[in-house]
Amino acid sequence: MTRARRRHGIAAALAATALALLPATPARADGIRPQQWGLDALNTDEAWRTTKGAGITVAVLDTGVDDQHPDLLGNVLPGKDFIGFGATRGDRSWARHGTAMAGIIAAHGHGPGGAEGVMGIAPEAKILPIRVILESGDQARDKARNSRGTALAQGIRWAADQGADVINLSLGDDSESAHAEAGEDAAVQYALSKGAVVVASAGNGGEKGDRVSYPAAYPGVIAVTAVDRFGTHASFSTRRWYATVNAPGVDVVIPDPDQKYYQGWGTSAAAAFVSGAAALVRSAYPALTPAQIKRLLADTARDGPEGGRDDAKGHGMADPAAALRAAAKLRPEDPRTATAGYDEKYFGPGPQPMEADAEPADWLAPAAGGLGALVLAGAVVLWRGARTAGAQRYDSPG
Repeated sequence: MTRARRRHGIAAALAATALALLPATPARADGIRPQQWGLDALNTDEAWRTTKGAGITVAVLDTGVDDQHPDLLGNVLPGKDFIGFGATRGDRSWARHGTAMAGIIAAHGHGPGGAEGVMGIAPEAKILPIRVILESGDQARDKARNSRGTALAQGIRWAADQGADVINLSLGDDSESAHAEAGEDAAVQYALSKGAVVVASAGNGGEKGDRVSYPAAYPGVIAVTAVDRFGTHASFSTRRWYATVNAPGVDVVIPDPDQKYYQGWGTSAAAAFVSGAAALVRSAYPALTPAQIKRLLADTARDGPEGGRDDAKGHGMADPAAALRAAAKLRPEDPRTATAGYDEKYFGPGPQPMEADAEPADWLAPAAGGLGALVLAGAVVLWRGARTAGAQRYDSPG
């Protein structure tokens, strides 16, 4: 790696993003929307009577976003690349994960009235793409496998300085060596102090020891776990003290730069849903602080666990419609309350050591800090224009 590349490093690499294109029956584009069960789960029809996210910018810190995808066209702002190498537009391993997350947040569909393709939770919001990680299939990952770098911290600060209202972090380091990084923590606190709501995926380590995932564990972050369409906690979703709310994370329809649609799973998707929910609240009530919005989403979550909260589901499923109703009764707080300090209850001695799990397969091995929180394993091609869905299998080299 060049000296510049070592300096920037890679703040995150998608450690669990193998993607398989399996034979599937082609579906019409207008057959995609009924499969978006997350829209109903988050009561979007009711929330959209108040707002669809107009005037809000959501920074997506990820692998990049395809600004030419028909479902996102016009909703993607000029962004910034903190990696500076690796796959580029047109490569198979470019911007897949980031485009998927942007679609969940702010896709507006396409065709007459936007009736075809994917619809996001906040379809009138804008996406600010910030490249801080490489796709799992990007061969350049090996060059930085042992370098966590500073790209994530830089990206968070840059997003805040650009005036991002919400920062989506669908990534996370839950490797055995995962630990808090002072620079990342400081960047999160800086973003909160600037008024940005910070949302992160809780991690996909539910079947691998439930190890703590960063940045989800940083104070002030809205950490999101995943559930299926029945509201059942997804087995892969990490259970930890920092869980704030849950959202759809199984069989989630996502757009891809290849103009196909897939079904994926992971807490990355769940975090993107909640970033969209936060965008709706911020759009209607722009003076609310990040701390207030976090409390709103927690207090108005539905289907909460017994006792009001647990590590698997947080306070329950995010409900932006309920949050919007409750927000109407709030007065803005002093912005200085947006920052969050470490609570001794949670951050004193840290989590108890866990027994080592069997080593994951090579394609799941952490790269560049082991950051990553979406798995598109066995993803199904749902539609690609009028052409037959692909049956070719594609596996990440890991």
